[in-house]
Amino acid sequence: MAGKRERIAIRRIDNLAARQVTFSKRRRGLFKKAEELSILCDAEVGLVVFSATGKLFNFASSRT
Repeated sequence: MAGKRERIAIRRIDNLAARQVTFSKRRRGLFKKAEELSILCDAEVGLVVFSATGKLFNFASSRT
């Protein structure tokens, strides 16, 4: 029998190292989903994310 995932409380992560790891993983997942949306739906997608330190991360699809 497959294990059921526990639902996590959506709140700020107090531990700085854990917060950075979570940000990194979720950012990668978000960018992957944006790319998939762009490909599957032939949509132009733009995504801008700022980290807590103010660093900019962006994704933009392009039609060629």
